[in-house]
Amino acid sequence: MQARSSQRARTVVVLASAGQPLKVMIAGAPAAGKGTQCAKIVEKYDLVHISVGDLLRAEVAAQTPSGKKAKAFMDAGDLVPNEVVVEMVKGVLAGQDVQQRGWLLDGYPRSGEQAEAIEKEGIRPDVFLLIDVPDELLVDRVVGRRSDPVTGEIYHLTFKPPPADVLPRLIQRSDDTEDKVRNRLRTYHANVDAVVGYYKDCLVEINGNETMDHVFAAIESAIEGARKAKQQPLAA
Repeated sequence: MQARSSQRARTVVVLASAGQPLKVMIAGAPAAGKGTQCAKIVEKYDLVHISVGDLLRAEVAAQTPSGKKAKAFMDAGDLVPNEVVVEMVKGVLAGQDVQQRGWLLDGYPRSGEQAEAIEKEGIRPDVFLLIDVPDELLVDRVVGRRSDPVTGEIYHLTFKPPPADVLPRLIQRSDDTEDKVRNRLRTYHANVDAVVGYYKDCLVEINGNETMDHVFAAIESAIEGARKAKQQPLAA
């Protein structure tokens, strides 16, 4: 598979209403570093971090009406329908804490259908961050990961080598093989362009093939641009 390029134009006009809390969406392929950057965004801007996977599990555990609907599909081995997930997302975005602090929607929507569904509900970001990393680097990041079953520490055979005495006991996750990560990347690429199509007016592509600090600096710049836009009245 050819590595994805992050050479598309980065000139962005962010449209936002003045006086409202920030609304941020972030997307990226598996191992693009999205989790690390989400933590930095939350720490810096105090946004409410919303991971739909975590939200789904929490709603099921709490036995909310949406959670009960979702559990029925999950127990049957079926995908949870978009309308059920959108109902959950709408519910959490309507919370007082989210209304006051703003939100960071992590890894959702994942398909054009999901983007269309939340668009119809008026759920739209001020800025859509897309972390772009070449596929070959993503494969290297995933395939080289190892975990220590004793300490829980995560190592990488190349980027974060383990001590020699720890190496023999390290294990590799069953889904961290090259075949499986390439399949996940194919699924991601098949959907991401459709998602991005809904957010061209607020899209900022981030070069994820940099140090964590450099990646976050680019993210900060994008979010600050969105924040400044929200402080300015929209032109007539």
